[in-house]
Amino acid sequence: MSTPETSRGRLAVLKTYKLYVGGKFPRSESGRVYEVTAATSAAGAAGKGQWLANAPLASRKDARDAVVAARKAFGGWSGATAYNRGQVLYRVAEMLEGRREQFAAEVAAAEGLPKAEAQAAADAAIDRWVWYAGWSDKLAQVVGGANPVAGPFFNLSTPEPTGVVAVLAPQRSSLLGLVSVLAPVLVSGNTAVVVTSRDAPLPALSLAEVLATSDLPGGVVNVLSGDTAELARPLAAHADVNAVDLAGAEGELAAELEAAAAENLKRVLRPAAQDPDWSAQPGLERMTAFLETKTVWHPVGA
Repeated sequence: MSTPETSRGRLAVLKTYKLYVGGKFPRSESGRVYEVTAATSAAGAAGKGQWLANAPLASRKDARDAVVAARKAFGGWSGATAYNRGQVLYRVAEMLEGRREQFAAEVAAAEGLPKAEAQAAADAAIDRWVWYAGWSDKLAQVVGGANPVAGPFFNLSTPEPTGVVAVLAPQRSSLLGLVSVLAPVLVSGNTAVVVTSRDAPLPALSLAEVLATSDLPGGVVNVLSGDTAELARPLAAHADVNAVDLAGAEGELAAELEAAAAENLKRVLRPAAQDPDWSAQPGLERMTAFLETKTVWHPVGA
């Protein structure tokens, strides 16, 4: 492993990436790390196979700790007003904007993109986060409402968050894909345990630093890097995880995780049959995937 040098010949200060659990940055309890290398060579990006960093290789114990943190944070986050959640999420977008050059560089190295394309992907991720933040105080009006009934009653349906959601981040879209699966989970009041892309975890680990220094309460998002299958299996089987998004699981692994989730009646969002175009305009599907509907009957004039 070569040590990078700056333009003035001094040794660069290498970045140490850590997990993000409960608002803190622990190393993996196992002490393991793995090498992250650059993707295919591209103009302005690191050469293929160039060492980028050592990422923490999270363990099953780290996954369980992340679930505990997410459950602890769920009451406060789901109980916050929709307006407050929207403001908190918009603050995250502000901080992403301030670090857009860093994220563009990490995306370029992670995905092997030219500088201009990586910048466009980073900008799209920031715009996507703003788009979801704006839905926070509007979602209930769209998916809830008053239901017509035959009788002297009000019948009102309102959406509520499902709970703790395990999110397997897309493997090949390290930032835009990640934001596209994480933001809708948060805007509806859920908390998340995120398993990053196995080969391109660095943008996700940097996003954790943004979340930690924003107004987002600790534990609302927990970020684990490492082997997707090793971490996803205990999360799918964990009785205190209420739902799982299989965006980053493929083939036999996705089927295995869906079967494990069925054992404890989790909600499951299946992966797309083909690699989705994360740049496409999103709809409401990912927000409503992890919502429950509460229906209340109330007598009229009583």
